[in-house]
Amino acid sequence: MTAQYRAGLGLHELGRFVDHEGFDGVILGEPKGAWHLEFVHVRGEAPPPAPHPEQALVVYVPEHRDWLERTAAMARAGFARVPAANPYWERLGRCFVDTEGGRVIVQQAAWTA
Repeated sequence: MTAQYRAGLGLHELGRFVDHEGFDGVILGEPKGAWHLEFVHVRGEAPPPAPHPEQALVVYVPEHRDWLERTAAMARAGFARVPAANPYWERLGRCFVDTEGGRVIVQQAAWTA
């Protein structure tokens, strides 16, 4: 699944850990970013159930051409296009689901908070 996020969102692998007190994980993000995503697996356990459809990672891409490129990359990376649970996200975005049911919305807008 981390390959999907690297290819689909253009993220970099910042680190990984194996059997850290029973956990394996991969850390993805931007090399100089003030954030990261951790994909963690508990050894010996099945992956948890998919989150509620309204729970999603939202990525804002303000420029239309960049947005088109990002949504195409998401499809090439194996993300499936699905309708967003909340119709708000369908106005300027596209909702995708990863191989474990996690949702990512690529919104063609700038973050204004």
